[in-house]
Amino acid sequence: MILEIHPKNPEPRKIETVVKVLRDGGVVVCPTDTVYAFVCSANNVRAIEEVARLKGVKPQKADLSLICQDLSQLSTYTKMVDTASFRIMKHALPGPYTFILQASSEIPKLFKNNRRTVGIRVPAHPVPLAIVEALGHALVVASVHDPDAILDHTTEPERIEAHIGHRVALVIDSGTGGLEGSTVIDLSTGSPEVLREGKGSLEGLF
Repeated sequence: MILEIHPKNPEPRKIETVVKVLRDGGVVVCPTDTVYAFVCSANNVRAIEEVARLKGVKPQKADLSLICQDLSQLSTYTKMVDTASFRIMKHALPGPYTFILQASSEIPKLFKNNRRTVGIRVPAHPVPLAIVEALGHALVVASVHDPDAILDHTTEPERIEAHIGHRVALVIDSGTGGLEGSTVIDLSTGSPEVLREGKGSLEGLF
């Protein structure tokens, strides 16, 4: 099922429809400021396991991140962040970055593994931010990849629906998505390390 949501002014009624699906344990394909992604409630372990299956990996080894509404939600999912790291994130977010931070005790419970770090995103896109705000807690997120070996990501919601619509509860259509993933920066050791250069610029960040 495809649900069209305005990319800049998400309709509250439609956001509530998505939130109900997420609270019921459904997996949704959602736009971000980079690529379309699988999202589910971070409070639903079975939904997290389903996202891992959609990615074709075992839940214990799934490289999944969290979408937070803002940096105030960090304390639930991460250990205390040092001042320098917080300054970097405050400068970059909301934006197309994933920051790797030391995980709080909540993460092993959610992901059913011994992960000591977790990726955190605050995307500059009104739709996922509206969903997180209405849901009241973070979303687990993993990018949707295209079945075509040449293409990395699927940009068209209709193509996503045709390919995997039967495996998810809902596909949100907020227009054409991007082709480039987020820039991934590891802040878990106290010294920033760029793990992947993506859409987010590194200029002036450190």
